[in-house]
Amino acid sequence: MSDMELTSYSAVEVAALIRNKQTSALEVVTAHLNRIDRLNGQLNSIVTIAPDVLEQAGRAEALMAQGEPVGPLHGVPLTIKDTIATAGIRTTSGSRVRKEFIPTADATAVARLKAAGAIILGKTNTPEMAIPYETNNPIFGRTNNPYDERLTSGGSSGGEAAAIAACLSPGGLGSDLSGSIRVPAHFCGIVGLKPTSSRIPMDGHVPIAHGTLANAACLGPMARTVADVSLLFRVLAGIQTEASSATDSDQLRGLGVCWYDYDGLTPVSRDIRIAVGAAVKALEEAGLRCFERQPPAVAEGGRLWIELFAESSANDLREFYSGNEELAGPLVRKILDTAGQRIQRGPEELAKALQERDRLRGELLAMMESSPLIVAPVGATAAFPHNASKVSVDGESVSVFRAFSYAQTFNVFDLPGVVVRAGSTAAGLPIGVQIVGRPFEEHTVLNAAAIIEAALGPQKPQAQFST
Repeated sequence: MSDMELTSYSAVEVAALIRNKQTSALEVVTAHLNRIDRLNGQLNSIVTIAPDVLEQAGRAEALMAQGEPVGPLHGVPLTIKDTIATAGIRTTSGSRVRKEFIPTADATAVARLKAAGAIILGKTNTPEMAIPYETNNPIFGRTNNPYDERLTSGGSSGGEAAAIAACLSPGGLGSDLSGSIRVPAHFCGIVGLKPTSSRIPMDGHVPIAHGTLANAACLGPMARTVADVSLLFRVLAGIQTEASSATDSDQLRGLGVCWYDYDGLTPVSRDIRIAVGAAVKALEEAGLRCFERQPPAVAEGGRLWIELFAESSANDLREFYSGNEELAGPLVRKILDTAGQRIQRGPEELAKALQERDRLRGELLAMMESSPLIVAPVGATAAFPHNASKVSVDGESVSVFRAFSYAQTFNVFDLPGVVVRAGSTAAGLPIGVQIVGRPFEEHTVLNAAAIIEAALGPQKPQAQFST
């Protein structure tokens, strides 16, 4: 098989080809390394290649030759966001403080991928300390969008999304605190899952998510197809039983779906509204009961994100850079310089915000008893230009952070959500939609995403990266 064929297959397809001895782990890994050599200079999505990647492939081939039992990801190369610990592979979090840091142990999530047979191909670019929504840092620079190099691939898992979209990797692992999996998936036309926060162990991730952040941050899988993300999720979550087919729509027939394209805070572009409508139509045609309604609580999501997490994140940065402030890049430097000027919220104010969050979450979950799924935009726009601080939404200027209140909301309320492509802008940029479910019901949102994918088509490599 040609390099182009091998790199265009999904993770599920690659695993099947290797099990059936139609190709080998070494051939697959070599094809991806060749593609990285050709294209990564344009994208800057992969920042470190695993030094033992060919050795990993050789060991995978040896197991096959010996007839040993193999896992569901045997021989499949995957990439890992550069905030997540990988034993023996540089892991920087985009910070000069960790420029040469090489972990001695894998994060639990990475260890689970390896135990399932995956080969760790390398690490993907991230903003410094995973501060969204553009992937750029003082060590490696910026990552470009595969659809237009003038645009960002998103953040903070933007390197992962760009690598997957351009077929440098069939899939991998990202993290999400305010949309950091879902926004890059939306910008790059791939599938990304933000699971319930406790579903996948988050040890080995820097920045560390503790305190209030622990109920909002998570690790999650990213790939080009829903089937791939479903498989990766089962491995990462330690789910041993085989899931039913992700494309089986019968189990969702008659299910209630609430959808909205305005959260009461941030308008979205016409293209985004059209994509949401297309996703809803696909679900309706599959027999789901869809109705338009702004769900309770979502209008407060962006505000609560700031009240609950902004100060804690800034304080964590100050502690991390203490004594090394001169190593901070421009964005982190700005946060450090202004952190002391902010009025510090007392414990009473934080307790009040947590109580409000819990009350509103209860209202949202009460609605979801009859409508277990929500379909919504990921944000106000498709991918925006590098270095933008504001975006234009049908003539209205909106800050980049406010533009993605749609994603932030479901971190605040800790609900699982998957992004799947549902359309394109007039310029051909991908548009993803967000399917959100009740806590620990990732299988339901993935099944709904599979319906949309089947109706509207999976992600295809951008033409300039197809050869």
